Amino acid sequence: MRKISLIIWFIFSLVLSASANDEIKISVEFPSVLGNKQDGRLMVMLANNNLNEPRFQINPGARGQIIFGKDVKDWQPDTIEVIDNSVIGYPFDSLEDVPAGEYYIQAIINRYKDFHLSNGKTVSLPPDMGEGQQWNRKPGNFYSKPIKVTIPEKGVANIHIILDQEIAPIEPPKDTKYIKHIKLKSEMLSKWWGEDIYLGANVLLPEGFEEHPEAKYPLMIFHGHFPHTFRGFSENPPSPDMKPVYSARFNWDGYNIYQAQAAYDFFKKWTSEDFPRFIIIEVQHATPYYDDSYAVNSANQGPYGDAITFELIPHVEKMFRGIGEGWSRFTYGGSTGGWEALAVQVFYPDQYNGAFAACPDPIDFRAYTALNIYEDKNAYFYESDFSKKPRPGQRDYLGNVGYSLYDDNRLEAVIGSKSRSGRQYDIWEATYSPMGDDGYPVRLWDKLTGEINHEVAEYWRENYDLRHIMERDWAKIGPKLKGKIHIYTGDMDNYYLNNAVYLTEEFLENTKNPYYEGEIDYGNRAEHCWNGDHDNPNAVSRLNYNFMYVDKILKRIEKSAPKGADLTSWRY
Repeated sequence: MRKISLIIWFIFSLVLSASANDEIKISVEFPSVLGNKQDGRLMVMLANNNLNEPRFQINPGARGQIIFGKDVKDWQPDTIEVIDNSVIGYPFDSLEDVPAGEYYIQAIINRYKDFHLSNGKTVSLPPDMGEGQQWNRKPGNFYSKPIKVTIPEKGVANIHIILDQEIAPIEPPKDTKYIKHIKLKSEMLSKWWGEDIYLGANVLLPEGFEEHPEAKYPLMIFHGHFPHTFRGFSENPPSPDMKPVYSARFNWDGYNIYQAQAAYDFFKKWTSEDFPRFIIIEVQHATPYYDDSYAVNSANQGPYGDAITFELIPHVEKMFRGIGEGWSRFTYGGSTGGWEALAVQVFYPDQYNGAFAACPDPIDFRAYTALNIYEDKNAYFYESDFSKKPRPGQRDYLGNVGYSLYDDNRLEAVIGSKSRSGRQYDIWEATYSPMGDDGYPVRLWDKLTGEINHEVAEYWRENYDLRHIMERDWAKIGPKLKGKIHIYTGDMDNYYLNNAVYLTEEFLENTKNPYYEGEIDYGNRAEHCWNGDHDNPNAVSRLNYNFMYVDKILKRIEKSAPKGADLTSWRY
């Protein structure tokens, strides 16, 4: 038996040695014609296919490709930066682990700049360039065209890459009769960041806006990821020449055509005679850490909650004849936007009259996706006597796990250090964590090992755990939140976000003085991001946010508007 085991071990060793190289070194440079010395995150990516550029194939899923990353400081043009076996990678820890074979290779630098904060700290971060903090699409980033290379089974491989391409600026969207694009310099944020910071709003105006100058309108705020222009609204039907594109997410061939038709259908609904007249805005508030700020005040990102609530929204209302009172403002959104919709309602209970939070990011950190940050010791593995049992990070509606929490966080660690990956767990840290002595967010857990810092977890609890804050402060804010909270999630949310909703429901359904008088609903076997529609699949209902809560909003206005409120000028 021992002899057989040794033979098996020997064969396995041969397989391993045949699938990995002895030594590989990748040399990267950029020409002086592109600029002077650079700070940033240098990344090299390898893909085993040419279906798309490697930079667009990086994700923690089963089909995600290979990436390595390192910080660079004062990198001079026409000089070499080396990616070697010491550089962190995903899904392979090191270049030496990459199997032999043919690959398409590409490099990119996510360029950083220094921000001199009002508290005296200086941090080096990637500024938003109008793309919503996407490193692989960010205007101004240098990159190389993919080239085909061979990783040998044995010997040394030296690969040379030149970053001779620069991502072009993004063309700003144009205003139309219905859609306006607003930019506002935020005095609050500019003071905090030490330079001019702008907030944006994509504004959808109601039908008859010009013809009814006497009308003032309620406001619906659609929270969510960075919107280049107002989404899901088109004055034109889809072109008959539009070619169908397959959506792997929804297993739907021609989903792009359906989306285009839905956008046109919304235009027809919006302009119909019986549709109530509202203003809708989508907020643009990308930060150096993510494609939006999470719409709250933060130790690491500044007073975005105050800036949006007290600077941007009143500015839009003044420009476009909004009613401009708390009873006339409503928030809604899904996922990140769902958390934001509920958070601003909780933190500014007098400024908004209802939140419709679909598939919200964790609203109770006892269920921070698949872990309890207050009691668990490790984010990546369940406690076990003898073996490591990985925590899941993503699943489908049948419970099949796509990747682990470790996978997601390891990838983030490769794309950016110090919470600078621009991805999900890093932005939660940038939003919820205290600022460290170095000016960057304090880690909730060690990014490589998963060991949780419970002092940081307590800071999160007292400042951003929405269920805890509501329960702690219900005597004060409960009367102001009565009838305003609406939460929807699928009970098979891909990221286990329904678990935090269950815990929040336990509290809300037991509230007294007053009872919360809101709504919590679940979609049976529904994935991320179910929003309350029991009649249509996610692929359809996700396109209907801008009108699916209108009837509930109207009922809320009728029930709660103060005496003498304008309930007629906008109902033409």
